[in-house]
Amino acid sequence: MPEASPIETESGQAKNGGHVLVDCLRAQGVERVFCVPGESYLAVLDGLYNSGIEAVVARHEGGAAMMAEADGKMTGRPGVVMVTRGPGATNAASGVHVAWQDSTPMILLVGQIGRAMRGREAFQEVDYRAVFGGLAKWVEEIDRVERIPEILSHAWHVALSGRPGPVVLALPEDMLREPCSAAPAPYVKVAQPAPAPEDMAQLQELLAQAQRPMMVFGGSRWDQASAAAALRFAEDWTLPLAVSFRRQSLCPASHPNYAGDVGLGINPALKARLAEADLLLLAGARFSENPSQGFSLLEIPKPKQRLVHVHPGAEELGRIYAPDLAINATPGQFFAAAGGLAVTPGWDGSAVAAAHQAYLDWSETPPPGVGDLTLSHCIAKLRDALPADAILTNGAGNYAIWLHRFFRYAWGRQLAPTSGSMGYGLPAAVAAACRHPDRQVVCLAGDGCFQMTANEFGVAAQLGLKLRVLVCDNAMYGTIRMHQELHYPGRVSATKLVNPDFAAWARSYGALGLTVDQNADFEPALQQALAAEGPALIHLRLDPRDLAPGKRLC
Repeated sequence: MPEASPIETESGQAKNGGHVLVDCLRAQGVERVFCVPGESYLAVLDGLYNSGIEAVVARHEGGAAMMAEADGKMTGRPGVVMVTRGPGATNAASGVHVAWQDSTPMILLVGQIGRAMRGREAFQEVDYRAVFGGLAKWVEEIDRVERIPEILSHAWHVALSGRPGPVVLALPEDMLREPCSAAPAPYVKVAQPAPAPEDMAQLQELLAQAQRPMMVFGGSRWDQASAAAALRFAEDWTLPLAVSFRRQSLCPASHPNYAGDVGLGINPALKARLAEADLLLLAGARFSENPSQGFSLLEIPKPKQRLVHVHPGAEELGRIYAPDLAINATPGQFFAAAGGLAVTPGWDGSAVAAAHQAYLDWSETPPPGVGDLTLSHCIAKLRDALPADAILTNGAGNYAIWLHRFFRYAWGRQLAPTSGSMGYGLPAAVAAACRHPDRQVVCLAGDGCFQMTANEFGVAAQLGLKLRVLVCDNAMYGTIRMHQELHYPGRVSATKLVNPDFAAWARSYGALGLTVDQNADFEPALQQALAAEGPALIHLRLDPRDLAPGKRLC
């Protein structure tokens, strides 16, 4: 298909579908996109030129998608990632899966083959509806250039509404080159479902009848104001409160009502408190496999606890657990309404202090580890050294247990995947350092986890980002080895790793690279890394026997 003649704008610049798409991004307040460039969307890349939108060029599409997902977590608006057709799109699928399971708004824009070639298995042709149908909230192909503003607007509405999530849009390359004079749609603000008066009246009754209530909150669509409102509600009603898996930023660890996080490696005292509760207020969270302890903590479909489930996505209410009261509302709308209830707790408020003390006892002092350098020591020093607004990122692995259990989180300090995706920590740190260049950003990564996306360290070096990476090297896939020893003792298979000198590797980028293998050397190395102008990496050589807090490999 021959290229169409471009339309001249008032500024004299050519406008085509790619330029209109970029105009639509600007109309939605997009400041930054994450991408791996491809010839299938050159018109969009051209539109980004002098647009004021920063293009962060990743080394792999999976890393780019995880960066966009982390950006969406931080802002509450869709993170935007651009990739090319075929392998570019399939590489990005890992980040789309994170956004889906973490309920994060994200837009994946995929360059597509020309429309006339569809169905012929053209070069890198992929059926995007088939590939992403089970991973995204909506998958669409824009086949008419004048529909770009309409479909982009709808994509933002879908990504942000109800339970947020990822949207995938395929962009045929010939469509992007066509002339277009369409104007962008307005800035998207989505509906905020709110509880009905009768919902709040029933909640008042359930609270009045309770003796051992508990609140757990999680999920997305939170902002700092709604989180603060949730804390005020817990204070007024003397409720012990916990957060769901990897949602520790929702409640300051120092809050007197805080009982800990409900996830992997749960505090046994917290698990018992949840099991013994007679009323559970579940606000925003889905309470899936990890927080529910393998779907064992609450009976299915009807829990023995009275259950109040509040969620912005109506489809999530009753999906697993049949609640006594289902409330379709965003966290902000729910707690605004809950603040108007007459406060009449009929239970002993001493449970709050006991729950918080149990959290402190569980998380205050890491148990001694095994070897000359231990994560118990490193996390304790990290907790003392970092400023109050530092951002911590991680992916998946046993190393994260130390971080989640012993670090003190507060609002906006945690970026971690509830999906348990390896490789997430470094791309998330790149996104955080781009979004918050004035804050310390620290990525904790296992040796296996780090090598999933280690190439994204090149982005940090190229941009001079102020992020620090702690690579926890025990020369194995530690989590899998732990389960292997539990279920197939003495039969080690496919879990050993032969690793490079990570510090030397970092120095090859011109970054600071340090190696630590003694507890006494960690604190000075950390201070040196935190003072670095650009990225820094500390290679922690750990004893493979030190599997998890209080657990060792014999």
